Amino acid sequence: MKKTDPRPHPFRDSKQDVAATKRIPDTPQTRSPAYKLAFADQAFLTREDLRPVRLQLELLKPQLILDEMGIKSTVVLFGGARIPDPAHKAAAKTPMLAELTKYYTEARTFARLITERSLQSYGHENVICTGGGPGVMEAGNRGADDAGGQSIGLNIVLPHEQAPNQYVTPDLSFNFHYFAIRKMHFLMRARAICVFPGGFGTLDEMFESLTLIQTGRMKPIPFLLFGREFWERLIDWDMLAEAGVISAADLKLFQFVETAEEAVAVMDGWGLE
Repeated sequence: MKKTDPRPHPFRDSKQDVAATKRIPDTPQTRSPAYKLAFADQAFLTREDLRPVRLQLELLKPQLILDEMGIKSTVVLFGGARIPDPAHKAAAKTPMLAELTKYYTEARTFARLITERSLQSYGHENVICTGGGPGVMEAGNRGADDAGGQSIGLNIVLPHEQAPNQYVTPDLSFNFHYFAIRKMHFLMRARAICVFPGGFGTLDEMFESLTLIQTGRMKPIPFLLFGREFWERLIDWDMLAEAGVISAADLKLFQFVETAEEAVAVMDGWGLE
């Protein structure tokens, strides 16, 4: 993927200057870190003082690439990294986790159905977007691949090094240092959010997204929780309203679905065909 800068200017290209610095004489002055071009100096860019610049760069890089790839809107899938493919159900660490493998299948089917529709707009609208890792994330990217379409993976650097799953479109496979910037990219183009059973990470993404909608910082969009039994056992939603810490109307910000087909029908009801 190569984009030509449409704005002609009389100045030397920054890449030319980086190349030029490799041809200069080797002297104490040129070996000094101070002599390095600032934008080509990794040690400088990773300094504590440069955090605001790194935040900006991490927001900008995926934004530019997604624009260049023509991605206009996404359908976001959140869900557990530990939920395996049903083909590996026997390796699940708990009986409940083995039962949850059905949501791998539903995520894969849902992503396939959405991507088949996305391809009608040449893959620019409602592109599947996941966290790029294993489990439900893999299922989402895999379903898009089943349909012959592209999908986005927003990975994050973790101590155990979360690697992109093999189904993410390579040109749309991103890696983040900052959770906050990653979350922004999940939601900036989102036309629908689908949340499958998961752990702390899934809960974090779900509640932050719901809070943005609840507080009016984000427009309401289809917000679908797969697996009523799981979510109602985990969270006493009605109690939150009864206690008055949320309003009864907040319970209408999301709805439960069980299957991929049901989720697609809900999206159709919002006019997101």
